[in-house]
Amino acid sequence: MIFLPFRLLFGAVFGLLGLVAALVFVPFVLVFLLPFVLLKVVFRLTAALVVLPFILVALVLAALIAGAAVVVALLVPLLPVLLIGVCLWAIMRGSRAATAIPN
Repeated sequence: MIFLPFRLLFGAVFGLLGLVAALVFVPFVLVFLLPFVLLKVVFRLTAALVVLPFILVALVLAALIAGAAVVVALLVPLLPVLLIGVCLWAIMRGSRAATAIPN
């Protein structure tokens, strides 16, 4: 508690010195680093534009495969019912009851 005024004084002094140093050095850092940052942005945008069509094709193919999987997953449990229906149709199509009333 006794060192609190000293901590406040040193914090204020070094804080102001740091602020002055930042205000002096930030323009130099921006001048020297800005071209490299812009070059990085240009390279990333170019890479994104080159890779984007492949990603879109992969997404479309994945969506088609997922849709086919969903359709198969929904229709496979219905195969026994379909098989019974086809068997009944095959048995009944030649009977006299099926041909008694012509269409």
